[in-house]
Amino acid sequence: MANQELIAALREADAVKYGEFELSHGGTSSYYVDKYVFETNPRCLELIAEAFADRLGDDTLAGVALGGVPLVAVTSVETGLSYVIARKQAKEYGTGNRIEGELRKGEEVAVIEDIATTGQSAIDAAEALRAAGAVVNRVLVVVDREEGATENLADHDLELKSLVTAAELLADAPDDIDV
Repeated sequence: MANQELIAALREADAVKYGEFELSHGGTSSYYVDKYVFETNPRCLELIAEAFADRLGDDTLAGVALGGVPLVAVTSVETGLSYVIARKQAKEYGTGNRIEGELRKGEEVAVIEDIATTGQSAIDAAEALRAAGAVVNRVLVVVDREEGATENLADHDLELKSLVTAAELLADAPDDIDV
C-alpha cells in the first residue's frame, strides 16, 4: 500500500509536473517527477527516510550519485546504518574511486535510488558494488515509474522495492496523462 502521507508531500512540494518531458533514458513522458524538488524539501526527505527505514534490515546502504546521495544520507541518519556512494564512473583525480566510503568484501548492501524508469542506473551501481565485493540483492526507490525497471532489475538478480508507484502518485492526474 502506498504511503499516502508521502504522496501528499510530493504533490504539495510540486514534485510532479505535467507537460512534455524528455527522460534520461531518451524517452518522453507527459509527466515528470522532479527529484530535485523532493530531495531539497525537508518534509519529503523526512518521510522518505522514515519509509526507507521501515523497509531495511541491517544492510549497508549505497546511494547512486547524484540523486541517491541525499536520500541515502538522510536514511543513514534515520537508521544509524553506514553508507557508500556509487559513482556513475570512477573519478579521474584523487583516489579514482567508483565507490566512495568504506565497503568490506561480502558486505550486504541495499541500493537507494530516487526514481526508477528502466532501472539502468541502479543496475550499473549494483554491478560496481558487486565488482567491489559487495552482495547486492535489492534496490529501494522513491518512485517506480512502472516502465520496466522491475523486470530489468530482476534480470540482474535485483529486487525492486518502491515507496510509491507512478499509478499511485498520478491517481488524480489530468485525464490526458498516460501512466
